[in-house]
Amino acid sequence: MVEDLRKLETDAKAELSQAADAGILQELRIKYLGRKGLFASLAARMGEVPASEKPEAGRELNRVKRVLEDVFKEKEASFLGAVSAAKAIDTTMPGTFFEPGRVHPLTRVILDITRIFERLGFSVVDGPEVETEHTNFEALNIPLHHPSRDSFDTFYLENGKLLRSQTSTVQIRVMEKARPPLKIIAPGKVFRPDATDATHSFMFHQIEGLMVDEGVRFSDLKGVLLAFAKEFFGAKTKLRFRPHFFPFTEPSAEIDIYSEKRGWLEILGAGMVHPNVLRGVKIDPEKYTGFAFGMGVERIAMLKYGVEDIRLFFENDIRFLKQF
Repeated sequence: MVEDLRKLETDAKAELSQAADAGILQELRIKYLGRKGLFASLAARMGEVPASEKPEAGRELNRVKRVLEDVFKEKEASFLGAVSAAKAIDTTMPGTFFEPGRVHPLTRVILDITRIFERLGFSVVDGPEVETEHTNFEALNIPLHHPSRDSFDTFYLENGKLLRSQTSTVQIRVMEKARPPLKIIAPGKVFRPDATDATHSFMFHQIEGLMVDEGVRFSDLKGVLLAFAKEFFGAKTKLRFRPHFFPFTEPSAEIDIYSEKRGWLEILGAGMVHPNVLRGVKIDPEKYTGFAFGMGVERIAMLKYGVEDIRLFFENDIRFLKQF
């Protein structure tokens, strides 16, 4: 038995030394160490060994098994090392060129807008995209029967929360925690179940602004928005304020810019913060006043760059994105 085990060890090492690839190595592993291999056949004969010889035969059986497992592992490692060496980087070859990336046009517009308002003294704040009905509607003076609270206009979640339909929610969160003077802008994604077409998307970006302090007037709102428009769209930009209605501002207005090619184009909505909104966040409307405004980033980007279809911003067509 002992002699047979030693011969098996010698034969296995000899064949392994001639193995040229991993396929042959696997065949030899099955031949010698497989469940029906030569080593298993010898081990099955232990019952035939005389009792006096069993201790030595058992030790040799264990030793040969360990040796065979080790030599197979070493041979396998040598093949893996050869493969790694073959795949090693050849530093004498020309390098792979990676074209520099570009900032996405929507990100570029958000950065440009926020930088302008930061220079006007506004701070940039953020908030969660999953919101409550309180912050998304009630605190903004939007009554229960308002159409925007219908499931056709808002994404409601199973846990009773919703995907925010406007970043005005951030204004509420700020006013609930901080006291005036406040001067913030809140960029971020918003969600509305609109059918996707050239001018609508179920997800888009907004930038909301808020200023609350003593003595804030509508003329301050006009001055801030005019300064923004002239810097973003050009020094010759004209603004037009049209009366409008928003539940969270009073008075309210839609704001248009004038383009020689397109005439008057709406860019955002704004107004003086409604007293009910201030009362809801425990700010005294007799002492403090404020203004708020909101703009859709995609609409601003479409006007600035002459893009006719909002879907182009989200399709990741490199031919479109490389233009910016």
